[in-house]
Amino acid sequence: MIMPLSRRLVISAVGAVVVIGAGVGVAVWADSDPPPYTPPSARVVQPGAPGEPGRELSPEEVSQLEAPRFTAADTLFIQGMIPHHNQALEMTALVADRTASSDVTLLAKRIELSQRDEISRMQLWLTERGVPTSGPNAGHNHDGLMPGMLTAEQFGQLEQARDADFDRLFLTFMIQHHQGALAMVQELYASGGGHEPATDQFAREFDSDQSIEIQRMQEMLARMG
Repeated sequence: MIMPLSRRLVISAVGAVVVIGAGVGVAVWADSDPPPYTPPSARVVQPGAPGEPGRELSPEEVSQLEAPRFTAADTLFIQGMIPHHNQALEMTALVADRTASSDVTLLAKRIELSQRDEISRMQLWLTERGVPTSGPNAGHNHDGLMPGMLTAEQFGQLEQARDADFDRLFLTFMIQHHQGALAMVQELYASGGGHEPATDQFAREFDSDQSIEIQRMQEMLARMG
């Protein structure tokens, strides 16, 4: 569970109260004119991390807020997630010539489309902030690979597999790959990043979408036996 709270603000309206007439369910204004229209008040909610409730801020707290800026942790997260996504595209590129499953084909296409779009958006994020597209050790662990990424040996196994064997291996390795992305999201928030709205949005999308896909792939594996 991601513990730190994001400072991204969500504005929602609080509806006005309607006076209900006695027993008839309609507004009653007696003999006087109705009161002037009062626009709905607004409340500012500080959303919690995925799975956590938000917290309503007081007017005093809102007045003290400043737009969060991106940090080194945000930059490393984006720089690391781009090559992480690129390997997922390399994996989906193997599917057409090797799969025996239409479900795997559809899943791979979904992953390809979503992650290719996300790569473009992350590259734009880096360009707009004037930072390099990659870092020397962005998101790498002690083995030299980012969490969940396939080793050269694993990728070779996937390339050599065919039909049902390929499908099982593809799902197994893609689950591993997605779980690594979730670990990178956890690391972002644990290191104090994710407060900038755009970075927070990326992280939440990755956490939500890839969690759903992990569950779907686990179900597909179970059906294969």
